[in-house]
Amino acid sequence: MKVFIIAGEPSGDALGGALMAGLKHLQPDIAFDGIGGSQMQAQGLTSRFDMAELSLMGLVEILPKYLHLKRRIRETADAIVAANPDVLITIDAPDFSLRVAKLVKHNSAIRTVHYVAPTVWAWRAKRADRMAKTIDHVLALFPFEPPFMQAAGMRCDFVGHPIATKHMPSDAAARDFRARHAPDAAPLIVVLPGSRKSEVNRLAPIFGQALDRLAGEHPGIKVIVPAARSVFELVTEATQQWPCAVTVLDGRQADAEFQKLCAFKAADVALAASGTVSLELAATQTPMVVAYDMSWLSRQIISRMLLVDTVTLVNLVSDTHVVPEFVGATCQPEMISDAITDVLATPDAQNDAMRVTMERLGRGGEDPGLRAARAVLDGFESGVAG
Repeated sequence: MKVFIIAGEPSGDALGGALMAGLKHLQPDIAFDGIGGSQMQAQGLTSRFDMAELSLMGLVEILPKYLHLKRRIRETADAIVAANPDVLITIDAPDFSLRVAKLVKHNSAIRTVHYVAPTVWAWRAKRADRMAKTIDHVLALFPFEPPFMQAAGMRCDFVGHPIATKHMPSDAAARDFRARHAPDAAPLIVVLPGSRKSEVNRLAPIFGQALDRLAGEHPGIKVIVPAARSVFELVTEATQQWPCAVTVLDGRQADAEFQKLCAFKAADVALAASGTVSLELAATQTPMVVAYDMSWLSRQIISRMLLVDTVTLVNLVSDTHVVPEFVGATCQPEMISDAITDVLATPDAQNDAMRVTMERLGRGGEDPGLRAARAVLDGFESGVAG
């Protein structure tokens, strides 16, 4: 069996590496071609070019690199058609991968699989219909996503979220972290102002003001800020004005991920920007408050397009509203500070929702990479039979 597989960013590379390992386990004679990073290369992929070329192409960066991106899309699509694999698997990075898949589908009958469903349940629902013209099969990270993809005419399998089976630090490691960073009885708070410069610039001042109010009620609070490697210097500078003891964890260090998860597990509460980090906090049973803001224009556009009444993934997966969230106009220091105080007073209130979230995402079950591999092979065999 020949598989052409594409990832365009580190999170996709991790999904791709696990999927490739699962495919090799189930189909030992499988052959891979495509584009990926270190984790996919460790499974035997020789990347056609450096995945970092695509990792740089986010919403802000895409315009100045448009011509290069367009050329890479055409080159990659031509290579796939020429290689004629049994299946093309694209992983997230829709600006690149779905454009490649569209060209491939237009010029061949190659089966197409896309890993990570678009968030059509949250906004821009028509994306599923457009995607169905190009993609045969979707692998979903969340259990509520398949009906949206199936309604558009695609096969969709929920394969589990990798956070549910990720190895977490021990209780002893968390106690050791706490002893080093917050040895007294004062609250330990993990603050996560985002991994993009625009997020840090917008959220750090708001979070700092919320902590200022909180410090008045809880003298001696300790704050840990795990900073992504791309924003470490910015976070360090932004937190210097915060009114409490702040330790910034350097995301460039070799053990950064482990230290971050130790901080989560050791903390009394987390204040986090909206995003998948809420799932990592749920995995470590860390109660949280979620806050996020954007430009005025973005607020107006997104508020009119949003299809859900909560953007926090723990709330969505657990079908609750137990995690306080302050998004857009409500992202105010006073409201955030009051919510943190409430969470500190009732730290167990979110426990059931976090436990349910992890169970629904696959905790205790088969590894998501292996589940995804089974789905890919079953979809291929069903397509051949059909």
